Amino acid sequence: MAKKDLSTKAPASERGKVSAQPHLHQRAAEIQAYGTVSHQLPLDLEEPVRLEMTEQLNLMLADTMTLRDLYKKSHWQVAGPTFYQLHLLFDKHHDEQSELVDTIAERVQLLGGISIAMAADVAETTRIERPPKGREEVPVQLSRLLDAHQIIIGHCRELAKRADQLGDDGTNDLVVSDVLRTNELQVWFLSQHLVDEPLVRVEETQLRNAS
Repeated sequence: MAKKDLSTKAPASERGKVSAQPHLHQRAAEIQAYGTVSHQLPLDLEEPVRLEMTEQLNLMLADTMTLRDLYKKSHWQVAGPTFYQLHLLFDKHHDEQSELVDTIAERVQLLGGISIAMAADVAETTRIERPPKGREEVPVQLSRLLDAHQIIIGHCRELAKRADQLGDDGTNDLVVSDVLRTNELQVWFLSQHLVDEPLVRVEETQLRNAS
């Protein structure tokens, strides 16, 4: 039995006229392939430079999107006596990473490239370890986040130097001023939660050492 055509077609008498009818179920070939850049953009950056920069920025984008989602997972699943502080901190860092996602993606598009977008493509690209679906202890959550930051920070330093060598000042500035500094600051806040200090009373050994 032939499959019924569910697409909507206007009657011949109405074709060419303006209509409020939505045109549904449309598909067509891509207008630009992933991994390419537009030609002859007036940016004073050669195409090979823009190709290299968009490739590296997409890798950074995939890692940043993964870190953003890891923060939201941690925000939802954190438990224990530090729940309130970390619940708020994780959400704050998530929002800051979300801003970086837009900033990096816009730079890719500005250079004439195509920014990575879908979760499946991000999962194939990112270098950040995938966590389990279930809840983990707070020290593990923090360690996972710090490991992810370390990957991005290392890439920032490499990409900033390379962009400077190639004369891509815009990418260099974005990587250093936005991505690197945000990640460094978040690392500082996270790492302090892994310092093993007594909460309400100084330990006796510390008192003896002080005397």
